[in-house]
Amino acid sequence: MKKIIGLIGMALAVMGCDQGLAPVREDALKPVAVTQPTPHDTDDPAIWIHPTDSSKSLIVGTDKDTEGGLYAYDLAGNIVNKVIGLKRPNNVDIAYGLRLGDTLVDIAVLTEREENRIRVFRLPDLQAIDGGGIPVFEGETGEDETAPMGVALYARPADSAIFAIVGRKSGPREGYLWQYRLEGIGHAVHAKLVRKFGQYSGKKEIEAIAVDNELGYLYYSDEGVGVRKYHADPEAGNDEELALFAEGDAKDDHEGIAIYKSTDHTGYILVSNQQANTFLVYAREGAAGEPHRHQLIAEVPVSTIECDGADVTAVNLGGNFSRGLLVAMSNGMVFHYYDWRDFQSWIDAGKR
Repeated sequence: MKKIIGLIGMALAVMGCDQGLAPVREDALKPVAVTQPTPHDTDDPAIWIHPTDSSKSLIVGTDKDTEGGLYAYDLAGNIVNKVIGLKRPNNVDIAYGLRLGDTLVDIAVLTEREENRIRVFRLPDLQAIDGGGIPVFEGETGEDETAPMGVALYARPADSAIFAIVGRKSGPREGYLWQYRLEGIGHAVHAKLVRKFGQYSGKKEIEAIAVDNELGYLYYSDEGVGVRKYHADPEAGNDEELALFAEGDAKDDHEGIAIYKSTDHTGYILVSNQQANTFLVYAREGAAGEPHRHQLIAEVPVSTIECDGADVTAVNLGGNFSRGLLVAMSNGMVFHYYDWRDFQSWIDAGKR
């Protein structure tokens, strides 16, 4: 069955080449597995690490449609759980250890664009714990200014506080992102707005957002422009942009962002070069003595078509993923799983 699913996914990917995008190169990185397809249009994945047996970890991903859903997959790509009937869910992210009553729970948070809200689900059972949804961008006017798209969760190491940083279809040149502190009150998660920040070029939109919890940085793709970097902590006392990088590196849109953590402070920032079907690779730690200088060090061709979102982990998940896993969305209503060892080989061979 896994082989059949993989062949179907690859066939769908090849079909995507007729859409005016760059073709998948013959030497592109091939996935270890391709997930079972969703009914509509996959958009963004996140990886949940099982607390006692990493081989039982899950991939959660959105199916973007007016009658969309949140899907959970095992490490073979099989759908094992789902929540359907969501109104155009976009991006999803995961955090661990949110206090809810007398317990700590892991959560998946997604944006529900057509309802102008975020949704919070407990992991691994995907039980809703948000009282039906949390409104965002309240007080803003215009359909695009209130329609959430990207979301990333920041878990502050100092006190384990968890924040949701939310982007939208369009917005002002300053204060484009809104940051909310998530707290369990009774048996439901609530959110308090704590910050508005982040520049926007006005060219396209901002969807891909990623947070490096350990280093305390936030990254987001200003599509067609580059990747912007800020402090993730709203109490850092500095809302100034730390860096704008990847300018001119992408064929068209800068999209999904994933952070591979080799050590506590080193690794890679991966950025989906959407129309070229590659990933752009930057040093997580920046350059020597310049932590906010991120230069392109490699470009990895992959089998995904028009990748919109990705996530990565360095955790040993067993089997083909002993050095970690990269999961990337692809046209064809699927996600592709890559063995990090294969990806690292491409980085090592292609370093500039």
